[in-house]
Amino acid sequence: MAGSSSKIVVYGAIGANLAIAVSKFVAAAFTGSAAMMSEGIHSLVDSGNGLLILFGMNRSARPADARHPFGYSKEIYFWTVIVAVLIFAVGGGMSLYKGYQYIRSPAPLTDPTWNYWVLGLAIVFEGVACTLAYREFQKTQGEQGFWQALRTSRDPAVFAILLEDLAALVGLVIALAGIFFGHLLNNLYLDGVASMTIGALLVGMAVFMLSEAKGLLVGEGASPDVLRHLETLTRQDAAVSELRAPLTMYLGPADGILALDIAFHDHLTAVEVEQAIQRLQTAIKAKYPEFNKIFIEASSLAGHADASPAVAS
Repeated sequence: MAGSSSKIVVYGAIGANLAIAVSKFVAAAFTGSAAMMSEGIHSLVDSGNGLLILFGMNRSARPADARHPFGYSKEIYFWTVIVAVLIFAVGGGMSLYKGYQYIRSPAPLTDPTWNYWVLGLAIVFEGVACTLAYREFQKTQGEQGFWQALRTSRDPAVFAILLEDLAALVGLVIALAGIFFGHLLNNLYLDGVASMTIGALLVGMAVFMLSEAKGLLVGEGASPDVLRHLETLTRQDAAVSELRAPLTMYLGPADGILALDIAFHDHLTAVEVEQAIQRLQTAIKAKYPEFNKIFIEASSLAGHADASPAVAS
């Protein structure tokens, strides 16, 4: 499961979003800004989402039992789907609705000073939370580009929070632009347009999160690069004669299953095959520690099963 550093990212995001939400709602009440109200809703939804992800992390850390012999790691992905649905329906839907209402019946422009102060502080707080999330994200980014690493990330406690923080920063800039240009041009409608733009941003982010979480929830496997490395690593052992394509599935961010169907040389004894299996397990875990459940089916070239055809780690 995600480590304590991932939880720090979630705690930081929850604290920042709660403080920002309160200040945004206060500013919206004094100024009547639709964009500011949308941003308040956005921050409140983000706070609740952080709590749901934290709940999912705790639930997924439960040990395996008779009914769930592989553990509960996938529960974090279920709660990520719930978070994405909430962002789509509550965050995006409410922002689009409030913006549409404002465009139909715009409120008179008032002094934007409150909005500027709140948005400035919010950008600072969100920037800190986003920096924490990005630093944690970089630990697993490797040599991949940002978007590729985001798509291949298996830890919702990092990629979901990072996405929310990025969307929040962009949303704050949109709200700031809508309020500023609305007053500069004396245009009542720009505030509502900004609100609807924020809503569209949240809907797009939610769709992306749903796509990523769905793949992990239904049983996403390792990337082609990892599969190639696993195959190369296995074939390097002198005892291995033939190998079928490795089968993998991630149950959680650091909880993977690996199944190998290996044909060992016929001249090997059962003890030598067992030693080869132990070597392979050790080598694979040293390179890919996330595969903590390794199943190896050993067979001969003629297709006859070995005396101990399945060995699990």
